[in-house]
Amino acid sequence: MMKNDRQNMILEIISQENIETQEQLLSRLQARGISSTQATISRDIKQMHLVKEPVGQGVYKYAVSGNRTKLNFAEKLRTIFRESITSIDYAQNIVVIKTMPGLASAACAALDNMEFNFLVGSLAGDDTAFLVMRDTDSAAEFCEEIKEML
Repeated sequence: MMKNDRQNMILEIISQENIETQEQLLSRLQARGISSTQATISRDIKQMHLVKEPVGQGVYKYAVSGNRTKLNFAEKLRTIFRESITSIDYAQNIVVIKTMPGLASAACAALDNMEFNFLVGSLAGDDTAFLVMRDTDSAAEFCEEIKEML
């Protein structure tokens, strides 16, 4: 099953019933024939910006975040970012991202919008972006995460 289908199913489930835990969500998905793992559900919840909101008597349920519009914009930027990168590497605390021609500034705009506290700043040319990270560890971790995303 594709990630989009699973995430749409999650949205459908949380709109129809009060889901308090990832385990409940996982079992509802399984009941609908979707096999997944808790780690995947956890990632989906983060990516979809689901929040827990009170329903009363100390009970909370998953819901779509109120600032969804801003987050949809951020998701579009992430997609642009993901589709524009051809390679990524780092030296010390500098990350170098190679993109398709003309897309380095879009990649930087997407990154700036994500408000990472470990990103000091970015500089974009035509097909290359330089990112200054706080330290070498941040640069290494960031590269790994981006490689996984690609």
